This record gives sequence, C-alpha cells and structure tokens, in this order.
Amino acid sequence: MQGAFDVAIVGSGFAGSLLALVARRLGLSVVLLEKGSHPRFAIGESTSPLANLLLEELARRYDFPRLLPFAKWGSWRRAYPHVSCGLKRGFSFFHHAEGRPFANAPDRQDQLLVGASPNDEVADTHWYRPEFDHFLQKEAEEAGTRYLDRTALSGVTREKDRWLLTGERAGAVFTFKASFLVDASGRSGALHEALGVRRVAVPFLPSTRALFTHFEGVRRLDEMGIPGDLGIPPYPIDDAAVHHVFPGGWIWILRFGNGLTSAGVAASEALAEKAGFARGEAGWKRLLERFPTIRAQFEAARPTVPFVHVPRLSFRVDRAAGLGWALLPSAAAFVDPLLSTGFPLALLGIHRLAEVLEKDFGTARLDAGLAAYGALTLEEADRSARLVAALYSAFGDFPLFVELSKLYFAAAHFSESARRAGRPDLAGTFLCGSHAEFGPAFDACCRAALAPREASSRERLLADVARAVALVDLAGLLDPSRRNWFEATPLSVSCAAFSAPA
Repeated sequence: MQGAFDVAIVGSGFAGSLLALVARRLGLSVVLLEKGSHPRFAIGESTSPLANLLLEELARRYDFPRLLPFAKWGSWRRAYPHVSCGLKRGFSFFHHAEGRPFANAPDRQDQLLVGASPNDEVADTHWYRPEFDHFLQKEAEEAGTRYLDRTALSGVTREKDRWLLTGERAGAVFTFKASFLVDASGRSGALHEALGVRRVAVPFLPSTRALFTHFEGVRRLDEMGIPGDLGIPPYPIDDAAVHHVFPGGWIWILRFGNGLTSAGVAASEALAEKAGFARGEAGWKRLLERFPTIRAQFEAARPTVPFVHVPRLSFRVDRAAGLGWALLPSAAAFVDPLLSTGFPLALLGIHRLAEVLEKDFGTARLDAGLAAYGALTLEEADRSARLVAALYSAFGDFPLFVELSKLYFAAAHFSESARRAGRPDLAGTFLCGSHAEFGPAFDACCRAALAPREASSRERLLADVARAVALVDLAGLLDPSRRNWFEATPLSVSCAAFSAPA
C-alpha cells in the first residue's frame, strides 16, 4: 500500500478522529493510522461545560451538524441513543478518614458539590469511549479519511519537506508520505522517539499511580443515606463526577446510561505501594478496606474488564511541536483526572491546530504557527499541574482543598461565560492564565499551597485564594451561606455579566 497525503495522524481516539474530520473539511487529504481497532476500552470520560462549548464551536465552525447533539445530554440521548453516555450535572467531592465511615458532617465541611448545569437537558456527559470514539472514527472515514487499523509502524523519517511512514498491516507493507504529521496516540507517545521528543518530569506534581476499570453494580450514594438530612442538594449527587478524597489520593466514579460505571483511583507512590496497585483487583480491594463507606458502595460491584494499572500517571514532554509536526495535548502531557481538564485541553488543541492548518498550511508561516501552538500546549499543561499539585497537598485538609478548588471552578465558569457571550478573549488561555490579574494570583496561590505551612501561612493562603477567586467569580463561590453546595448559575445570567463585543 502506498499513498501521499497532506496530513498523517497516528492514533484514532476521539481527538485524532476529530482532527481528521476538521482537516478533511479544510480540503486536506488525511491518513489516520491506528495500532488497535474499534470499539475498545478507554478512560478519560468526563466532560465539562467548557469542553462541550468547545465541541459545539467546532461543530458549528466547520459545519458538522451530526456532532452538535453530543454537546448536551438531552440532545445526545435523543439523536444517538445507541451511543452510550452518562449524565453529569456537576462535581461531587466527599472527604474520608481512614478506618471511619463518611462523617456526613452537619455543617457540610466534608463535602463539596458544584453544579455544572441547571437541568438535565443541557447537562454535561460522561463519554462511553468505546462507542463514542468508534462513532467519530467512522465519521472521519466517511468524510474521506483513509483509515487503517491494526497497523504496526516500523519507520517514521523526514525527507526534505515530507514525512515517510512505513509499516505493516495484515501482512502487507505500507508506505505513506505526508506533509504534516500529528501524534494523537495519547500517553503511549507512538511518535515520541521518531520525533526526538523526550519525557521530562511534570513540574510541581508528586509521582502518582492509577488503577481503574469499568464495573457493574456500583451503589448510588443517595441510596446509602448521603447526604442524609442536610437539605436538598443542587443536583442528584451521583449524576456527576463523584470524587472520594482522602490523604494520599482519590477515587472517581462516573456512571453511564448502559449500566456500567467507570471507577478508579489515583494516588501517591507510597499509598499505591501499601495497597498493592500492581496486583490489580486485589490492590483495589485492599485500598477499599481502609474506607468503610466506599467499600460498602462497591460491595456488590463486579469489574467487567480487567483492572488497568498505570505505574506512572502523569507525564510531560519537552516539545509539543516542530518542523512539520505536532503532538495533540493528550500526547504532550497528562496531569491527573481530578478536575476533568483533559477534554477541554484536547479540544483547545484541536481548535488551535485547525486554525494553523486553515491559515498557514502550505506556507512559510506554518512552522511559526506550530511553535506557538506547542509552547501554549505545554504552558497550559503546567498550569493545570500547579493546581492539581496544590490540591493533592491539601487532601488531608479538606476545608483548604475546598477553597483551592474554587480557583478552578471560578476560572472555568468565567471562561465558559465569556465564550457564551462571544468574548473568549476576556478569559484568554486555559484557566484564565493570561488574565492580567487572575493569572498571576492563581500562580501565586498554587506556589504558596505547595510551600511548608504553619497556621499563620495557612490563613494568609486562604485570604489570598479568596481575593484571587473574587476577580473572576460569577458563580457565588465565596458566598458562605451556600455551605459548600453551589447550584449552577443560569446561562442567561452568565452571559449578562459581559458586554457585547465592540
């Protein structure tokens, strides 16, 4: 097999397939190479309002009407009932002490509920990746992308101004040429060696491990007496990204409409070693023995696929783009799933690469555009890492964790609202990093959180966080009367906070 293409993409997960769709819409020829096949097990499943806005913007800008329903739970369920998803109304956090049942404190100081949507119709989703990724891969193929699965790449070399990719599929040798090369293979980094990309330490973040799978039979917390008699929560607490937080790590629970639940743990090296994560299911059960309420939630649960152990969860590379090539954000860095940052970062990357291809493909400006894309990709990954590291440091001090998490929720909500009002420039880069006041304040709070703390420094940190959050808070996150339960702000109110573009 031979062929010449404008763009070669290695990796057909949702991001690689979506970029292939956009490139085809721009009139470019595309080959999409996949070492496995669809449908396949994958995690990275929880969206956010910003992620769904970015998906909607891509669908509208490049005229993909078939993708628009995926931006909201209600329209997804009506248009594609055969593509499974879960209902995500918000972010639910519960703090646990080892050896004790969840306290369900009357003052709600051991929980945090942050609504992301005012109702089910416009809610976010958990993507069931085996079916969602397969859908996008088929869309890319039907749009004219040359798709090959079960491929084994044996060579990737640069010849003058083109890439030469060689390999084998089903016993047949292939040779493809491409002007532009994209690594969309995620953490496997299929092209890292060929591109001379090196993995480096993720700044600020402690070394962590993960253990995860999909389950049947996971109990709902609201059926177990949580939140008890503390009032009516802002949304059903299980229809959310559920986080069980404890010193050294946290457990996620994401429910799909097909009866399956994605669950796993991200934890420090020390805790992972004690529990024996490398032993798979035995390590999971040993971890749950430490936390009675979580153990009870999984008492009747059964894994449907083997546990996956990731001995090094976070990673980062030294370069995300170069002459004629780019890594999608998911192949350039991964921090942690704690704040569901993976999807918006991936979709921002697709937006930016699409703009580079649209404006600069085939011109002398291409490499400058790629260099800017690569620098911003790593800058935003590092900003996410600073905040996640700060939150990890506060797992044992949940009131501080709650306040630090508001840096994320305030920045995310401000960004979402700015985009809805047609003013994305007001928020700038991810987590409002380029916001003139909030950006530096955010960084200062994260650095302070990672420094050794005494009582006086903790109080200063809390005051500094409150001042930073106030700069972009449109959701009432600093209102103490909410007592750690925050309803989603109506969309119309969010839009009204901004003036129309000049």
